Amino acid sequence: MQFPAPDLVSPRRLLLVTDQLQAPADFLLHRFLHLHLKQTKTKCIILAVSEGLERWKSVASKANVNVAQNRSFQFIDVFDHHPPLADREEGNTNKSSLRTIYDLLSVKLSDSQTDDQTPLVILDDIASLEWLGFSLLDLSRFARALRSLCAKMNAALVVRHHIVTPPEPDALLQHLLQLCTYHIEVRPLASGRSGAVSGEICVHLGPSAKDTQEHLISRTSALQYRLTEASAVFFEKGTSTGVL
Repeated sequence: MQFPAPDLVSPRRLLLVTDQLQAPADFLLHRFLHLHLKQTKTKCIILAVSEGLERWKSVASKANVNVAQNRSFQFIDVFDHHPPLADREEGNTNKSSLRTIYDLLSVKLSDSQTDDQTPLVILDDIASLEWLGFSLLDLSRFARALRSLCAKMNAALVVRHHIVTPPEPDALLQHLLQLCTYHIEVRPLASGRSGAVSGEICVHLGPSAKDTQEHLISRTSALQYRLTEASAVFFEKGTSTGVL
């Protein structure tokens, strides 16, 4: 068994990853990066909100991926382009900082655009932007603009959203669910985390998907995982044999 399936992260698609406090999906985002850099020579651009550059470097090194010397690895710290409060009061807005991020990403994707390359873009935490004061309207437009840009540039897009009040989806999540091609749901075990199992993963089809349902994993047959120092081990329910 391999996870994720190769076609889950593919060009012109938005892959939505949701998680909860008891089962964060950081390991999946890092896994997407590591697999991409190992399997291709195309760019992977991180739009970082919740984790700094040193954290991405540290986790990558444990997976034998040296991002510091890999020119395909591109890192954009969202807060480096977010105006301080004093400046915002003078007329700069959250909307303008999102526009700056969009423009910077557009340049980076344009620099690497060829017919046979599929860059990967990872927005590691869109929910925190809302908690920090970005409006629902601006974030909804930002997500839609990112999806359109990645489709135009033949890039794959991964967006992570934290669910705070399961099972009721918040307004931003409802919008993201309408945009995504696939939805990977990372959930804690109903019985709580154990030493052998850290959580479980489901894969749902999004409204924009046009292919078959071969990659779907229902909640009743959820894939379980156990976190390791470098990544995670995945296995089917009721089994103890994991596959990296």
